[in-house]
Amino acid sequence: IYALSSNDIKVGTSIEVDGAPWRVLEFLHVKPGKGAAFVRTKIRNYVNGSTVERTFRAGISMEEANVSKETKQFTYKDGSQFVFMDLSTYEETRLNEAEMGEKTKWLKEGMDCNLLYWKDKVIDFDLPITVQLQIVDVDPGLRGDTAQGGTKPATLETGAVVNVPLFVNAGEDIMVDTRTGTYMSRPFGVLFMSVVFSREITLH
Repeated sequence: IYALSSNDIKVGTSIEVDGAPWRVLEFLHVKPGKGAAFVRTKIRNYVNGSTVERTFRAGISMEEANVSKETKQFTYKDGSQFVFMDLSTYEETRLNEAEMGEKTKWLKEGMDCNLLYWKDKVIDFDLPITVQLQIVDVDPGLRGDTAQGGTKPATLETGAVVNVPLFVNAGEDIMVDTRTGTYMSRPFGVLFMSVVFSREITLH
């Protein structure tokens, strides 16, 4: 049912290789002057996260990995397990800390995530690209500094540490890109209130 040709490979395609599900990260169709055409790929293993380069002969039949996504809400941590809930059925899915990897440093209770399933087993999960987290600690020597252009390390409510602009202080929320782990901005509402407040001071 899930057969496809190597010629159908593109970025994002899920394929089954050596009995495991892989996601295609890069691909290149090559037609040499001599010899058979082939497809050069870089693929990532959904289960263990490893990345390898593989070459497939053009036109061969391959098996597509039937990887599906389901949106679940992270509700709480129970010991070493992370509990996700389906808000439609209230069914719980539990993942061990070892299965979660580095992504847990951006995970906050109440956050919606996409759990990836293969053969009825959770093999990975996707966080929102952008998350809003609160700063709980910054370098005391730099707190309150309004200078422009510099950065300082800040510890977030999840334990993650990111570099933030010098004008950002403890207790504030910031937006973080979970793909790169970098500061993006303060939430829009905070920026709006800052502008309004500064205008009021100017008017008085």
